[in-house]
Amino acid sequence: MDYKLFPLGDQGIVIELGKDISYITQHKVQFISSHLQDYPVEWIIEFIPSYTTVTIYYHAMKIEQLTKGRVLPYHYACEQLNNLLSSIVLDQRFESRIIEIPVCYGGEYGPDLDYVAKLNHISPEDVIRIHTSGDYMVYMIGFAPGFPYLGGMSERIAAPRRKTPRLQIPERSVGIAGNQTGIYPLETPGGWQIIGRTPIFLFRPEQDPPTLLKAGDRIKFISISTMEFKEREAREKHDNNH
Repeated sequence: MDYKLFPLGDQGIVIELGKDISYITQHKVQFISSHLQDYPVEWIIEFIPSYTTVTIYYHAMKIEQLTKGRVLPYHYACEQLNNLLSSIVLDQRFESRIIEIPVCYGGEYGPDLDYVAKLNHISPEDVIRIHTSGDYMVYMIGFAPGFPYLGGMSERIAAPRRKTPRLQIPERSVGIAGNQTGIYPLETPGGWQIIGRTPIFLFRPEQDPPTLLKAGDRIKFISISTMEFKEREAREKHDNNH
């Protein structure tokens, strides 16, 4: 497996697995992340997967205790990571969870749906059809707790960010920015073009883990009516409160 190690600050190492965002690179990212999740390393504080890298934050003091100060923590961490990465076999297919996300498109929940349609010279119904026909991979979680960066959206419904970001994007809004689509797990400012909203709560701080999605998941959007949205939202709120 090809990779490079780079220092990040005084207690971090970036494992670079490729330059381009692709399924092959993401497969490596998820396989390494899964291995670290299943076989925790005592001197690793946390690991953070992204599009093409896995960032490792290590406990320098713990490494010094383990090595009795005979080697610099960074050199020790690199040596151990090299041993780990050389032992990982990537000939197995990473099994992704497939999660269906219902979305009510347009209207009050998707104020930018018509804009995305006009920009791409298609109808709002075409935008919905194309958006729900995609198979999206969660490449990373970031920006806000539980916010998924998804790959796989068709360029036929791509749209630039708003020139003036909104001060408040309602939680669970589904948006488009460039060639990406994503879901706002919390109410937050943002410049994505909002095309719909899901009744599903992505950030659930009272649960473990607190986020519904994780890197490596595959998402399938499903169009639902306003009535279905309200009924599902009510069930979600009830379940989360009990």
